[in-house]
Amino acid sequence: MPKVKTNSSAKKRFKVTGTGEITFQKAFKRHILTKKSKKRKRAMRIKGSVAAPNKDFVMRLLRLK
Repeated sequence: MPKVKTNSSAKKRFKVTGTGEITFQKAFKRHILTKKSKKRKRAMRIKGSVAAPNKDFVMRLLRLK
């Protein structure tokens, strides 16, 4: 029987921490940064965390469940 593949786009976007939390990099910090405030850019540096309603779906994409 063939192996079940992990979703390639999900494995590039999400990372599982040691405590089992799933983190991701926030969007909108790649280009056109001059018009964005320092406060906004600083907030985008912090890693995002997957919310509880979406966690099962992301775990299924990563083949962790």
